[in-house]
Amino acid sequence: MDLRDVFAANLRRLRNAKGLSQDDLAYEADVSRGYLSQIEKGVYYASLKIIEKLAKVLEVEPAELLKLPPGKANTTGAKPEE
Repeated sequence: MDLRDVFAANLRRLRNAKGLSQDDLAYEADVSRGYLSQIEKGVYYASLKIIEKLAKVLEVEPAELLKLPPGKANTTGAKPEE
């Protein structure tokens, strides 16, 4: 699972937890729904600005969108926290 996939999975999970459709989230974050869809599929990378906008609408810290799910192997190359 690379970081793009982690981001996509977290974005879908958090969006669904808030009860938002892709249209709703895209509108609130001022991004195109098509672009948001591609990010959620793991096709496109999200810029830091987009991560910031999405996190604000989802009411989470931006880092929450990049956290590995519990029990998943770290294949992003990042060192685990000690």
